[in-house]
Amino acid sequence: MTSILGPNEDGSGGLALAPRAASRLSLLRELGEQAVLETIFRGGPITRPEIATVTTLSKPTVSAAVNRLEREGLVRASGRRRGQRGRTPVAYVVSSRAGFVVGTDIGGSNVRVASADLFGEPLFDLTQPTAKDGRRAIGVQVLEMVSEVIDQSSAVHGRPLALGISAPGIVDQSSGRVTSLAYNVVPEGGFDPVELIRDRFDLPVIIENNVNLAAVGEKWFGLARGVSTILFISIGAGIGMGIIIDDELVRGAHGAAGEIGYLPSAGDPFDPLHRLHGGLEDEVGATGILAAFRERRRPTDPAVASVSELFQLAGAGNVTARSVVDNVAARLGAAIGTACAILDPELVVLGGGIGASPLLLRPVRGSAAALVPITARIETSLLAERAALQGAIAVALQAARAMLLSHGAGTRARTARPIWQAQSDLL
Repeated sequence: MTSILGPNEDGSGGLALAPRAASRLSLLRELGEQAVLETIFRGGPITRPEIATVTTLSKPTVSAAVNRLEREGLVRASGRRRGQRGRTPVAYVVSSRAGFVVGTDIGGSNVRVASADLFGEPLFDLTQPTAKDGRRAIGVQVLEMVSEVIDQSSAVHGRPLALGISAPGIVDQSSGRVTSLAYNVVPEGGFDPVELIRDRFDLPVIIENNVNLAAVGEKWFGLARGVSTILFISIGAGIGMGIIIDDELVRGAHGAAGEIGYLPSAGDPFDPLHRLHGGLEDEVGATGILAAFRERRRPTDPAVASVSELFQLAGAGNVTARSVVDNVAARLGAAIGTACAILDPELVVLGGGIGASPLLLRPVRGSAAALVPITARIETSLLAERAALQGAIAVALQAARAMLLSHGAGTRARTARPIWQAQSDLL
């Protein structure tokens, strides 16, 4: 890193300064601390001489910055560096008391809340079945779970720095509100997490669509690390796609990029029945899959109560169930082929309760390859049902790191902000 500080501008000692000079000196100190903190964050354990080499700051500047950061509890000594001639210098790392982040995934079946330290290492985790008594009950549940995770994590890791929330529906990026109806969470629709957290937590809050965050989760913690252009396709009760191109999350003009459930599928694409959920979702979503099995079911076929049972039946060799699964794979492969023809991704990750089934992977690959000459690598998510939660943690980490690394220690007081807009840089 190249610093703008001169070799002797550490601010130590000297005469009283005029206001303009004092302001400039304060800025220089702040920028120096920012450079030192970022270097320790990325390279720790690291000694003061090594920090000076990396940042090109003077040794007195580095020492003063480290002392201030250590007093504020942001960095700590981790021991002395052995094996060097002369004095053995002290190495520094970011302190475990520097803070932590919280991620929340609000799903139709479960609510998941977890915390992680500034390096993304898990701290505390809660999962509960989603409350079924309407919006108010879910709101109370989310607030109680987030509060418990914060309380448990604060005892050792200081204060929470950011909260990421994964929610179904389309998120308006200008307001942070969920603008589409989340029927799989609240049957009457209209569930908006912003109403839950407004003025409840004095920290930045990032709200994003659940499938978008599943893509981010794969980018930070899963199969897509090091991959710049990926698609994450989730198939469960519904179907959706998260898009990352050149390391940037693509939301579209209305936040609806990736709503592939509305791709025209078999039958009449203009059938009014497809207006609500879309033709592809009506066919390969959970309800459509069960309906297809009931329609094809022979007298000798057992009844199934869930898609999970149907896939188990297909895996055991039932012809009817297998035909339904093969149709799902064909339709999904066609959707992937369409997306590959337009976006040319390097990797497509399948997730969700249905999409993660091992029965789908090979036939989906075959269907996509049969439709377009150049297809992406297609894999099943390693994060499984935690992909969106990990994405919520990732955007919270991004916010927390940006906050710590963009403010000097002297100006790092928290500012209450109900919504923090997630940046598109996912690295």
